[in-house]
Amino acid sequence: MAHRLRILYGCAALMLAAAAQAADWTVFVGAYTGPESKGIYSFHFDAVTGKLTTPSLAIESSNPSFLAVHPNRQYLYAANENQNGSIAAFRIESGRLSPKNTVPSRGAGPCHISLDRTGRWLFAANYGSGSVAVFPIREDGSLGEASAFVQHTGSSVNPQRQEGPHAHLAVPSPDNRFLLVADLGVDRVFVYNFDAAKGALTPGDSVKLSPGSGPRHLTYSQDGRFVYVLNELTAAIDAFRWNTRRGSLEPLGSAPMLPADYTGAKSGAEIAAHPNGKFLYASNRGHDSIAVFRIRGNGTLLAAGYVPTGGKTPRNFAIDPSGNFLLAANQESGSIVVFRIDRRTGSLTPTGERVAVPSPVSIAFVGL
Repeated sequence: MAHRLRILYGCAALMLAAAAQAADWTVFVGAYTGPESKGIYSFHFDAVTGKLTTPSLAIESSNPSFLAVHPNRQYLYAANENQNGSIAAFRIESGRLSPKNTVPSRGAGPCHISLDRTGRWLFAANYGSGSVAVFPIREDGSLGEASAFVQHTGSSVNPQRQEGPHAHLAVPSPDNRFLLVADLGVDRVFVYNFDAAKGALTPGDSVKLSPGSGPRHLTYSQDGRFVYVLNELTAAIDAFRWNTRRGSLEPLGSAPMLPADYTGAKSGAEIAAHPNGKFLYASNRGHDSIAVFRIRGNGTLLAAGYVPTGGKTPRNFAIDPSGNFLLAANQESGSIVVFRIDRRTGSLTPTGERVAVPSPVSIAFVGL
């Protein structure tokens, strides 16, 4: 098994390295549906110039609030964030999408999906009902019925947002042995043991965050040694050392995502580490900014500035695979804005490139 996993990781690394060299990308954008929005949009992005083409509708889909791309770049998956939640599978065809199938998410309001490191399993976090499910990915890219399901229980101190569990993200560990789940409703990050042969989950370790934190999203450092948890309700990031052997999180401290003199609404949204391993980015709704951090050698964070996103309510953003650009999705102002990344300092500079997409909430890159 260990030899097999090493081969899989090596192949995945080669695929990522080749993809990062691509100059032309298709970018898919999931958008909440409404009078002006119909589902998933697409446009081309030039990773050399940072230029965008005019978006077009790739396919109609109901509230595709989070997107994930298969490692082979032939399939795209969407979480349909509805009361009767579902996960949709699509085939990618020259910037367009054709449906494969749709399966129930096993809960209400799925808001995040990810794939395991082999591309054989999909993880879904159901925010509304506070549950997690695992789905097999068939050879043709379609989804099978859930192979595992876990229902969270409990609550926390915020009566409006934490009256019950709200699983907000589920991502595998770099070695594919564990699944980390951030639950906003119970202020906890759960770690499950993941069986990649069966698609099964069993309880593992977990870490309790400060009451009222509201853990929303998390990301690993580039080398896999550290985990950074973005808390939506307090707009702060908790840093942890990742114990690979035990599958546990060891606290390293917390860093605020907002300036000390800011007194407005707080609502953290997205978090991502730069591919060079030196910088971390996090989006602030309310403040409408991207917070920039330097990652120290011991895993702690040093604030390095705040950059306005050029729009309102940056729910999501994504770093292009070259690491030279960041695309911010401003949900309420309906825009995707491009920033150039200084690879030495991590600073962001708007390029002047922007496109209009109604209610954008998720961005995914696919190499051509």
